[in-house]
Amino acid sequence: MRIGSGVQSVSELFGKRQNNSKTSVNGNEAFPQTSMKVYLKTDDMLFSGGNGIGLSFYIKYAEESTDDNPVVIAKGIDENGKEFEEKININDIDLRNASYVEMSALEAYYDVDRGNSLSSFPQETGHMGLNERCDLISSFEKVIQDMNKLGKYDLQMFYMRNMNTYLNLERQKKA
Repeated sequence: MRIGSGVQSVSELFGKRQNNSKTSVNGNEAFPQTSMKVYLKTDDMLFSGGNGIGLSFYIKYAEESTDDNPVVIAKGIDENGKEFEEKININDIDLRNASYVEMSALEAYYDVDRGNSLSSFPQETGHMGLNERCDLISSFEKVIQDMNKLGKYDLQMFYMRNMNTYLNLERQKKA
């Protein structure tokens, strides 16, 4: 569903102001209140989302994007509330050294299976800041081992399938 022609945050959509106060509604300092900007996905977006630490962004195709050289633009708010814009060449993403935004661009571009989750990635990636990088394949290997030890074989298979999807994409790029 497309709402208007531009990106709108939830607060803009419902006409409410964001409360950046550090106290809750009752003024209790023990329960700090924070606000986050959320981008609603529109028809021209590949992705809209973020993670659990405040990173919130959307991804659209760049004007110069082609089938052979897909390029996207990620815009949003980092974990510190600062706006950012980043151009990402899908073919240049390194699975062994990728940011959360780059991984999300890859996931969205190739429409990787998320299962019943918000992401196809291991949970530890949900705590990454804008400029943090990780070895996605090592993260998958670790969570696959953990799920095996816990006897969570369905999750083990989910993560194995997703890791293999990313590895196959990487092999196809090199071919």
